[in-house]
Amino acid sequence: MTDTSRRGFLFAGSIAGAGMLAAACTSNSEETGNTNQQSVSTGGDNDKPGTKVTIGFSAPAADHGWIAAIAKNAEAQAKQYSDVDFKPVEPTNDINQQISAVESLIAQKVGALVILPNDGEQLNQVARKAMDAGIPVVNLDRVFPDKLSYRTWVGGDNYGMGVAAGHYIGKKLKDKGVAKPVILEIQGIATLPLTQDRSKGFADALKTYGFSVTAKQDAKFTVESGNQVAGNLLQAHKKIDALWNHDDDQGVGVLAAIKQANRNEFFMVGGAGSANAMREIKNGGVLEATVTYSPSMASSAIKLARLIAQGKGMADLVEKQVPQSITLASETITKDNVDRYLPLGFES
Repeated sequence: MTDTSRRGFLFAGSIAGAGMLAAACTSNSEETGNTNQQSVSTGGDNDKPGTKVTIGFSAPAADHGWIAAIAKNAEAQAKQYSDVDFKPVEPTNDINQQISAVESLIAQKVGALVILPNDGEQLNQVARKAMDAGIPVVNLDRVFPDKLSYRTWVGGDNYGMGVAAGHYIGKKLKDKGVAKPVILEIQGIATLPLTQDRSKGFADALKTYGFSVTAKQDAKFTVESGNQVAGNLLQAHKKIDALWNHDDDQGVGVLAAIKQANRNEFFMVGGAGSANAMREIKNGGVLEATVTYSPSMASSAIKLARLIAQGKGMADLVEKQVPQSITLASETITKDNVDRYLPLGFES
C-alpha cells in the first residue's frame, strides 16, 4: 500500500525468513468479492508464548478486495498467538475518524500499534504521538513521512511491481521482434507516490529493451473507471501490442472493456495477484500475467509488532532487533506458475 490507495493478494509467508511474496494495490472502491482465505504464519521459537501483548490495529474501510484481505490477515495472524490481545478499531476512510481511533488506542496504552493509514502524511502526527508515548508503531504499507513516527515499516515494492511488469512485456516484445510497439499503461491514482513509483519502475525496465510507454491514463483503482479508461484507450489506439494495468481490482473493468470491444491482438499484464485475475491467466486470453503486491504484509506486521513489544528480533537474522524497514518482493504470476498461487488469491 505508501499512500491513500492500494491492493494485493494473499500469500502464506513466514516473516522469519523475510522472503515473502508481494502483490497488488489498494483503493476505496466498492468491494466486489470476498476474501476466502487468510494468510498466516506459524512455527519457530519466536512463536512460542511469551509476554502478553496488546496490539492495536487501524486501517481504512474494507470496501475493496485488497483492504479486506489486509484486515482479515491481521486478525487471523493475531489469533495464532495466545499471548496477543488484538484490539482493532472501526475501519474508516475518514482521516479525522482514523486519527481519533488511533488516539483511543494510545489512551488505552496498548503495547504496540499496527497502522495502515488512509494517508501517511495526514496521520503522521498521531503516529508520532504514539511513539512519543512509548508505543512502538508498525507502519503498514502507506508510509509516514517522519521516521520518528514509526518503529518499523513493512510494505510492498511499488517500483519493483513496475520493473516486473516492464521486464515481462519488454522481453516478450523483444523476443517477438516488435520494433516500435504500442504499449499502454493504466494507472491507479496518478497523483499518489505509489503510482508514480510503479510507473517509474515500468518505464525504467522498458527502457532496457529500447521501449517506452505510448500512452497512459489513471483509473482511480475502481472497476467503473477501469472500464471507462480502457474503453477510451481502445478507441484511441486501433493497434496495441501490450498493456499494463496497475491493479487487478480495476482490472475487472479493464477486461470487461476489452471483451466488449472484441480486441485480442495484444497481451495484458495485471497488478496485485487477485484470484479472479489468476483464473483469467489460467484460462488463457489477453491477460497473461500479474505482478504481485501482497496483503500478507498485514500478517507480517502483526508478527513484527509482537516481536518488537516483547523485545525480540527476527529468528533468521543475526541482529537482536527487528529491522527498521522491510520491503516485500514482487513476483510475476503466469500460466506456468498460476496453480501454485491460485489458492492464495483474494477475490476482487
